[in-house]
Amino acid sequence: MYQNQHHPFPCLCCHPHTYIRMVQNLIERCLVLGMDRDECAKTLAIHARIRPLITLTVWRELMKENKDFFQAYFTNIPSSSFQREPRFGRWKQY
Repeated sequence: MYQNQHHPFPCLCCHPHTYIRMVQNLIERCLVLGMDRDECAKTLAIHARIRPLITLTVWRELMKENKDFFQAYFTNIPSSSFQREPRFGRWKQY
């Protein structure tokens, strides 16, 4: 799909619209997993190498466009899910 030799995935410089859509899609996946904004930004920075500033900017725009959704999302997600233990613990070394 992306034939550029330098970037196998959408690049902010080369394909800004596609890159932003990709970030939006990843944020939506984070929401499905019950993550808050900061947890999402950290996760995308680590696993997708997306700068937190970009994630936070896209998140803010999504909140502007979908106020009702985010209000319901933060109301219906138990507060304990934001303070949960990591899903995968460290491997025990024996």
